[in-house]
Amino acid sequence: MQRKVVVTGLGCVSPLGNNMNDTWTALLAGKSGAAPITLFDASKHKTRFAAEVKGFDAAGIFGAREARKMDRYTQFATAATLEALTHAGFTVDESNRDRVGILIGTGIGGIGTLLEQAEVLRERGPERVSPFLVPMMISDSAAGMIAIRVGARGPNMAVATACATGTNALGEAAAIIRRGAADVMIAGGAEAAIVSLAMAGMNVMGALSTRNESPETASRPFDKERDGFVMAEGAGVLILEEEEHARARGARILCEFKGYGTTDDAHHISAPAENGAGAALSMSLALQDAGLKPEDIGYINAHGTSTPLNDKSETAAIKTVFGEHAYRVAISSTKSMTGHMLGASGAVEAAACVKVFEHNILPPTVHYSTPDPECDLDYVPNQPRAAQPEHVMSNSFGFGGHNATLILSRYK
Repeated sequence: MQRKVVVTGLGCVSPLGNNMNDTWTALLAGKSGAAPITLFDASKHKTRFAAEVKGFDAAGIFGAREARKMDRYTQFATAATLEALTHAGFTVDESNRDRVGILIGTGIGGIGTLLEQAEVLRERGPERVSPFLVPMMISDSAAGMIAIRVGARGPNMAVATACATGTNALGEAAAIIRRGAADVMIAGGAEAAIVSLAMAGMNVMGALSTRNESPETASRPFDKERDGFVMAEGAGVLILEEEEHARARGARILCEFKGYGTTDDAHHISAPAENGAGAALSMSLALQDAGLKPEDIGYINAHGTSTPLNDKSETAAIKTVFGEHAYRVAISSTKSMTGHMLGASGAVEAAACVKVFEHNILPPTVHYSTPDPECDLDYVPNQPRAAQPEHVMSNSFGFGGHNATLILSRYK
């Protein structure tokens, strides 16, 4: 019999707030995290705004000395982890540390540190490059640093599947528990890529919105006037536990981790397949893993990036999988408020899905004003909606054709 996985803790650092509750409150209020860029001089860029994390005091959380040894993405991941562990009421100690694992993914990793030290190399020479460059830059740094901080000695790794990373991290962490290799997994994604080079690269691809005159309304998933995504940063971390382990310690169980599917489009390095075939297969596999039918799903947190191709492709994929139920299921994109947090997005969106069970309300898709004939489903436009879904789905799709889908269920 397969071990059952449940969620017992949530942690978040986002453009809407530096903890889960502030982020959730802002989502229900329809607030946007987008604003003019402050992290660097963006005056020469085609897009001069992003959804930055605001007022984050790494030195206050970790101490100045420790904070200097972490790239910004690792700082976000660690802060979200500490919140999630507190929320779960769980402490790693000698009695359990070998059965506690960590799987924190990132799409890009320590690009801020890399660019900073490249400038040091250019201006001051190789002997002046920081000895912390490599451990701060690499994509498994967050998972490793968190293990050192909390003392967890179980399975430890990072995944990198671009914008699907956070969702894949949660799915693979659940698989580790299911197969018996750990009882608890600290899992999620983190990103801090609002840097000049990354913004320039996304702009020349045509991926970003250029709505500089109104950044707070620039992310408008499924709207006919959408013109690209809004770059964002942050981290989301969930505490996953084997059900009996959680019950034995008297944990408050937030929901069940029910299903996981992951595929690849095998189509294009950055553009989704127009008919959404790979995404549809990912959703179908998650339903199969969960033992559910399409009509069992009451809410979908869409990938919903606000790019012309993605939103059309995801809508087509949902129709393929759900048939007529596609027109009845509520769908929303929280990226309309958070922006696109890249490798962190799937984990933050999964955390928002958990909050749906707690509060029986769906976050909206804001800035939705002009319907698109090719995106004609129920996107919970502009206002949150009271609902009590038993099962919810969360989608993430990334450059490289990566697709990942989670299904979470109300715990009984």
